[in-house]
Order: sequence, then structure tokens, then C-alpha cells
Amino acid sequence: MQLFLILLLTHILGDFVWQPSSWVQDKMKRKIRSPKLYLHISVHAVILIILLAATQQLDQYIWAVAITAISHYLIDLLKIYAIRASNQGSLFTLDQLTHLAVIVALSDYYGGWELLAVINLNHILTLLICVLLITSVASFIIKAIISRWQPEESENDDSLSKAGHYIGILERLFVFFFIISMKWEAIGFLIAAKSVFRFGDLKDAKGRKLTEYILIGTLISFGWAILVGMFYIWLMGQIGS
Repeated sequence: MQLFLILLLTHILGDFVWQPSSWVQDKMKRKIRSPKLYLHISVHAVILIILLAATQQLDQYIWAVAITAISHYLIDLLKIYAIRASNQGSLFTLDQLTHLAVIVALSDYYGGWELLAVINLNHILTLLICVLLITSVASFIIKAIISRWQPEESENDDSLSKAGHYIGILERLFVFFFIISMKWEAIGFLIAAKSVFRFGDLKDAKGRKLTEYILIGTLISFGWAILVGMFYIWLMGQIGS
């Protein structure tokens, strides 16, 4: 666990605390020829060496320093050449998950944290299925149900592209995790917060169509997330038994 924490702290400090935006811009512009890329990798290596030396574990994990630096360089290099304006968000998430996977693998290999030995594949599959049900699957279901009531778009509609789609996904994820955490009261707070933010849209609507359309979509979205959350709890009980 200590090695995992040291590697994770190194990554947070190197990627977020001690990486100025000017370094990121230089890497995007000059790519493999950017000196900031190599400076960024060096910062990671130096932080890790200092932390391991401070805990008197540098000799034991010296190869972890080399593997961390090399893997970080290769992952960042791939991201630099693959990034586009359209995939920045997804590529950033993939980049961070890949770094985290390296950290977990190193920790497990050195015995610092035997995570892979205690992972229950059934739990992971169950969570993955439920997350897909409340994201991709739910979007199709809700769209199919309420498409017949689609209100006419306003000429002055200046909302963000697909904002409603992503808001729906986020609210269902919140509801789902509130339920599996047994925090049912938080769902009421989420509904109230959404009502406050939507008040201006509903108040300015010329008729009741937009109000009813939003209300139907919201109730279906929350209801589906609640059902999936209860389904997850039931499945986990079956797996446990």
C-alpha cells in the first residue's frame, strides 16, 4: 500500500501540481521535440526518487523509478500525437486511467499492494453492466419514449451542443451511486438542485409543453437510475450469497 501511495502522490504532483500550462502547450506544439516533455518526465522521476529515498526504499524499488519514467513518457507521447479538439476529454480520461493502471501493476508486482489478488471479477462486471445501463442504454430508452413529444426548438436557443444528453448521464450516475451508498436523501437534494437551475427555462417557456417535456424526461431518467441501483444491490446480494 505504501508503494501505491508513493506512486500515486508522485503522479498527482508531477501531472497536476508541478506541470504549468505553458509546458502542456509546448508539448502539444513541438511534440517529441519539446524540451518540456522531457522536463516533465524528469520531474516525475525526481519526485519518486526523493519520496523513495525519504522512506529508505530507493534501493528496493529502483526499477520502479525507471519503469514509471519510461511508461509515462510513452503514454504522454501517444497522447500528444493522438489528441484532437474533438477527443480531448476522452483522451485525457484514457491517459489518466493508463497511468493509474501502471501504478497498480507496479504496486502489485512488487507486493506493495496485492490488489489484483483480491479483485472480484463478478463485482467489476456487475458494476460495468449497471454503469452502461444508466449511460448508453438509458439514453436510447429515454429518447425513444419522449421523442414523440419533442417541443419545437427556440430560434434563440444558445445551449451547448448535447448538453442535455451529458447532464442526464451525470444525474443518473449521481443517483445510482447515491443508492448503492444508501444515501437516498441525497437524491431529493439533486432533484431540488436541478429544479432551481431549470426554473428560468420553465418560467420563460411560452406554454406548458417544455415544462411537461422536461418533467417527463427527468422522471424517467431518475426512475431508471433508481431501478438500476436497486438491481445492482440485488445482484451484489446474489453474488455474495
